[in-house]
Amino acid sequence: MRTKCLLAALAIVPLSGCSIAAVDYGKVRHAAYVADPRCTAQPGAVVDGAALPLFFATSRLPDCRTDPISLLRHRGDRIRYGRFAAPHETTVAGKKKLRTPMAFQDSADWWSALQAETDKRQGRVLLYIHGYRETFEKTSNDAAQIARMTGFAGPVIEYSWPSQGDLLSYAVDETNMYHDVRNFRDFLKTLAERPWVKEIVIVSHSLGARLVIPAISYVDRTSSSANSSNISNVILASPDIDRETFERDIEEEVLSAHRVARDRRITVYVSHADKALAASRALHGYPRLGSPYCFNPFEAADLKAKGLPVRCYATAVPGLTVIDTTDVSRSATGHGNFLRSAVACRDFIDVAQGKRTRPERTATHLAHVFRLLPDPANPKPDDNLICSRTLGGEED
Repeated sequence: MRTKCLLAALAIVPLSGCSIAAVDYGKVRHAAYVADPRCTAQPGAVVDGAALPLFFATSRLPDCRTDPISLLRHRGDRIRYGRFAAPHETTVAGKKKLRTPMAFQDSADWWSALQAETDKRQGRVLLYIHGYRETFEKTSNDAAQIARMTGFAGPVIEYSWPSQGDLLSYAVDETNMYHDVRNFRDFLKTLAERPWVKEIVIVSHSLGARLVIPAISYVDRTSSSANSSNISNVILASPDIDRETFERDIEEEVLSAHRVARDRRITVYVSHADKALAASRALHGYPRLGSPYCFNPFEAADLKAKGLPVRCYATAVPGLTVIDTTDVSRSATGHGNFLRSAVACRDFIDVAQGKRTRPERTATHLAHVFRLLPDPANPKPDDNLICSRTLGGEED
């Protein structure tokens, strides 16, 4: 029923037992949520960087009426900055929930703290942008997992936009994502133009790709070539973005010859088993970049006639690598293999660390596409251990 409801919700098809979630203003004035002084970080206020080692920027509306502060599904009045640590499970009203230790920080102090951490690590920064159906706790958990799993040599930043964290709120999430385009592109431009930032590794999941790609293009257009060349390593995990639009625009903009010559590259993780992207395709009418679905039946027939897997990918462009995780897919929807599948996690770790090739990849008939296959010597690896998962929660 869960998958059927997801398909029905995204395709706007009536189905017994399902309903489309709506969003409203709520019963509390938004100004009341932020009236407490804790919602306005004071310059010079001390933040324990050892206890809160990770960074965040968010356009979510905070609720500072109670302790601890929480970040809501509503749009905030401005971008807020802060520090956080990996969430922990706690029991509230008899139910286990994730809580994220966090503290807001004055923007100038936040940028100074980020510089101090970046200077220790040769100027490298990792920026994570989440996708659909996420709460701040869930995205913080994923960002902390990425930091643990990759052992990234530099600060890790989570950018959190107001996703509803609800299965049936795809349309609301899509609306809020587009509303946040300006916020995110301005944040990315500010980050890219800091002279002490030498390399930005961008990791986006799902709907987050639709924030990332236009934002990089915007930074490229509005900054000097030197100021955006530090956006070099872009990882799109299960990207929920129109494949044909990506193909049409990418070579002219984000992966132009000039940018590729300056070492920019994009790695895309896809899966034919991704049910969430199949549902998105049903809604939008065209295949998503993160799913190797063959929209063209004649192309599918040609592949079948040649004895090849019937999977269709983005067209080859210099700087683009596609990693097919279909055969090592995990979880109910197969939408988060880069954080769930041991084989995919190992590949993701190397890409985040800057490696271009891996012997574990299986070549395909396309030079830019590789498949990940189960290891015959270890067909059932410990996914949680290798992917550094420490907490439960809903699967992607």
